[in-house]
Amino acid sequence: MRRQVIWLFLMVMVLMPVVVGAVTEADFEAKTTQNLLNLCTALPDDPHYREAINFCEGYLVGAYQYYLSEIGGDMREAFVCLPPSPPSRNETVRMFIAWAQARPEYLNERPVETEFRFLTEKWPCQH
Repeated sequence: MRRQVIWLFLMVMVLMPVVVGAVTEADFEAKTTQNLLNLCTALPDDPHYREAINFCEGYLVGAYQYYLSEIGGDMREAFVCLPPSPPSRNETVRMFIAWAQARPEYLNERPVETEFRFLTEKWPCQH
């Protein structure tokens, strides 16, 4: 019996780092910037890695595409103006992650608001 308890304890200790850093179902609700960052920074050994990374990129790209649709090409309405040679999607996502991680005061805000704080700080329009 004692041997089984020790074995169970060792298994819990080995698996603990995986469980602690794992993406949760709540992260996919993307209610907070922290949820989105958890998805965007999922590790390849996370069981939900593919879904998490795809959700992260889809969320960020989708919000930006909606913004472009809303301004309808009218640059007078724009508040985000990417450079003529914008960075790649992956590079932009990495930049967003670094920016958001450096600003913990936004981690409990809605991720779309944090995304556009980042975009307007990084690429503001000069009207």
